[in-house]
Order: sequence, then C-alpha cells, then structure tokens
Amino acid sequence: MNINKRAIGAKGEAIAVKYLKKHKFKVLETNYYCRYGEVDIIARDGDVIAFVEVKSRSPKTLVNPLYSVNRRKQAQICKAAQDYIIKKNITDTMFRFDVITVIYNEVRPEVQLIKNAFDFRELNDG
Repeated sequence: MNINKRAIGAKGEAIAVKYLKKHKFKVLETNYYCRYGEVDIIARDGDVIAFVEVKSRSPKTLVNPLYSVNRRKQAQICKAAQDYIIKKNITDTMFRFDVITVIYNEVRPEVQLIKNAFDFRELNDG
C-alpha cells in the first residue's frame, strides 16, 4: 500500500471517529489488530457494540466505497471481532457490523454510516 493511500485511510478513520462521537457513540478501540486481521473502530452505540469498517475515497472514484467491503473482508472483520470478544471476555452484549464511507470532496468530506451493513450469519450461510 502506498503512503498516499495509507494517509487517506488514516484521515478517513479520524473523520469517522469524530462522526461517531458526535452521534453519541463511545469509541472503545481504534485499529484493533489480531492474527485474523483488523477492525478499524470498535464503538458502543447504546447497548450495542459496533465493529466499524471505514472506507475512504476521492470524489473521482466511480464505485461506492461500500462495495469494497466484500465477503472476504467481512469474514476477516468477523474473525477479528470474535477475537476481541473473547479477549475482552464480553458476554450478554449485542453486536453489529457497520461501515462508514468517507468521500472527500472540495468543501468537506461526505460521511455516511451504514448500520448493520452485514451480518455474521450471512457469511456462514454461503
């Protein structure tokens, strides 16, 4: 990954954290790494823990960044989420998988939160 893509991604994640906090989420972790992969942001939204993938793109990109969170990426996020749940010994808590897209435009970034963007069970069905 080149340095420009990494910088765009880091900036998008910072924007996403700010967005979540503004919308009353409590950010628990950022860039949670384990042997299975990474979760960009782990946050509490009321009684639910959200595992959030952040995708950032320039406005010139023709494809919605949401589409880059394919089944393989979803499975990797789910495995990392399971690792987090086990390591933190979390029980009796609801979980979900969200995606935040950040599209950079000339004025300010356009941020979209997609709650329940995918479901762990869907990945096990096919």
